[in-house]
Amino acid sequence: MEDFLSTAVTAPLSITNLLINLGIGVILSIVLRYHFKKFGSTLSNRDEFSQVCPFILLTTILIITVVKSSLALSLGLVGALSIVRFRTPIKEPEELAYLFIAIAMGLGLGADQTIPTLVAGPAILFVIAIFKWTRRDSKNKNLYLSLDLESFDEKDSDLLDNLNKAIGKHSNLSDLRRMNIRENRLEATYFIDIERSDSLSALVDEMKSLFPNIAITFIDQNQMPSI
Repeated sequence: MEDFLSTAVTAPLSITNLLINLGIGVILSIVLRYHFKKFGSTLSNRDEFSQVCPFILLTTILIITVVKSSLALSLGLVGALSIVRFRTPIKEPEELAYLFIAIAMGLGLGADQTIPTLVAGPAILFVIAIFKWTRRDSKNKNLYLSLDLESFDEKDSDLLDNLNKAIGKHSNLSDLRRMNIRENRLEATYFIDIERSDSLSALVDEMKSLFPNIAITFIDQNQMPSI
């Protein structure tokens, strides 16, 4: 009876399988990093965030491999994770999705489900890439427009109306997301939808003619160019 309980509580841990799974995890983490840097559309620093994926994937492999060998360790892990608090929130849903993929790959390899993980992981990334390519082939472009205007008259009540009219004239959609006014300086961020790329040049020319001191920045969600 004691031998049965001992076998049920503790299972042998194979170092060879752990090393093989870690090696496969390194390859998958490199693929995941490249995929996020290539196809990610978040406004945060994608290169910096992509460095986190290998740590999460490989750490998950180690945790699952150790925990599955001992029932006591698995129960202790539940208590340990209950006190973990993340101080930096994930602001972009896409970042959370990539973290979840990294954890899923780590769980699969840690549980010795190597073949299903090697098949399902790249297949999911391939499907995501197809959706991203299809979205990029669309004629419309969703951009963030950042405006910085100095030395304007705070008593000019038509300033915001003139900005909205000029932006709306060259875009299908314009949504004011942020505006800050202080010491004769206005900072505003718009989310706009442009049908043709030449509309950007026309918009810049009109904004420069209306406000010579304005600074204009366009931020593409996919490729992040700025002018």
